[in-house]
Amino acid sequence: VQLQASGGGLVQAGGSLRLSCTAYGRAFGSMVMSWFRLAPGKERQFVAAINWSGDRTSHADSVKGRLTISRDNAKNTAYLQLNSLEPEDTAVYYCAASFYTRSFPPKISAYDYWGQGTLVTVSS
Repeated sequence: VQLQASGGGLVQAGGSLRLSCTAYGRAFGSMVMSWFRLAPGKERQFVAAINWSGDRTSHADSVKGRLTISRDNAKNTAYLQLNSLEPEDTAVYYCAASFYTRSFPPKISAYDYWGQGTLVTVSS
């Protein structure tokens, strides 16, 4: 499976972006999809996860109400809608896929594939 993330860019504070993560290879519809981010000088942070059918999601407390995960299995694509962006949201955003997990969201060790990352820069 290859995951290709896109949609990052430079945006002013208060603006919006939509990130996409398209999967190539195995059945996308059987994977839990997640987004993480890595900001300069900080540890990788879990952002959001969505189950295979899209009817269950989990979002980090710090992004609830502003960042929203979704998926379209017909397009083999997961999305992260970023609204009301803040400079603190500046980071490289990575998507990840898990085929089997006992927990939701999956533990970090349960992820099988990672995308290459897409940079989001929020200016103040």
